[in-house]
Amino acid sequence: MTTEARTRPNPTLDEMTARVLNELQDHFPLAERPYLEVGARLGISESETVARLREARAAGVIRQVCGIYDTKSLGYSSALVAMRVSAERLERAAAVVNAHPGVSHNYQRNHPFNMWFTVAMPPGHDLDAVIDRLHQLSGAESTRPMPTLRLFKIGVTLDIAGTRPAAARGEPEYSDERRNRAPRHEIDGDDIAYIRATQGDLPDVERPFDAVAETLGCSLEAVLEHGRRLTASGHLRRFAAILNHRAAGFRANGMAVWAVPTDRIEEFGTFVAGYRNVSHCYQRPTYEDWPYNVFSMIHSPRVDGVEEVAEAIAAETGVTDRRVLYSSIEFKKIRLPYFVPEYEQWESLCTAAGEEAHP
Repeated sequence: MTTEARTRPNPTLDEMTARVLNELQDHFPLAERPYLEVGARLGISESETVARLREARAAGVIRQVCGIYDTKSLGYSSALVAMRVSAERLERAAAVVNAHPGVSHNYQRNHPFNMWFTVAMPPGHDLDAVIDRLHQLSGAESTRPMPTLRLFKIGVTLDIAGTRPAAARGEPEYSDERRNRAPRHEIDGDDIAYIRATQGDLPDVERPFDAVAETLGCSLEAVLEHGRRLTASGHLRRFAAILNHRAAGFRANGMAVWAVPTDRIEEFGTFVAGYRNVSHCYQRPTYEDWPYNVFSMIHSPRVDGVEEVAEAIAAETGVTDRRVLYSSIEFKKIRLPYFVPEYEQWESLCTAAGEEAHP
């Protein structure tokens, strides 16, 4: 086991608080009193579990406790987008891109393609047209949409307790196998109301789902049963605590991109998805100026931990043509909001601006 694996990434959090955070990321119970169950697993009381949750929230380690939904299964189209923007225009370009409600993540990275963001649009909207519009508005020199061709893994669970080696492995929490169940179960108006009520932050109280029941005007058992149904259908990945990576001590988050022979993509992506410190793994399209077709996000307290995982992947698979891109600026990072009016408002503003420019 490496030294890194024996050391808590954020030493200001004591061992028990770190263990609570691990549980709240991995095994948040869909239950009447979830913190009672979490505390019982750790040998502490419900009140102490909630107190430690509040402590981590006050320290800025927790961003949100909420339901985590799968974008594609809800009918949204999405893509990772790489832009090459001149240095003098980068700050303005980031502000333009960030203004779009479907942009949830936006980073400056160490590459000629220096701005990377994710953008999503609700069902019935033209994602490609939005990306083209963002290209024009931002003044980017080059824009490369990189939608997901295959999902091997999505699911961020940071080891705050520091108990697992950098190259530890495990089964992916969410992949194409679960995602592909979703089309068999079309969501309805009640589902959309549930998603709206649970995508925001749950209160740090012993019975957090009571607030959802009050919002929806239904019983607590109905809230829990609805959540179980959406989980089984593949729309709801899980409820969990979402952490602030840097505040949690994970300051090195590298996007490792790989040029994998076409006939090995499935084998390679499945293998990489097994690493616990890899949170995302996708197959994406290539371009003449971008040869990398598999993307993997590696999380570690330090750069050498990221490089250690990348080296282990290369050694195990024989795939060595890679780059690791690190973020230098976080322009935006939020949970993607679903079924909100801001999407239509953004498009209306763009339409109005176009009409003024061309009366």
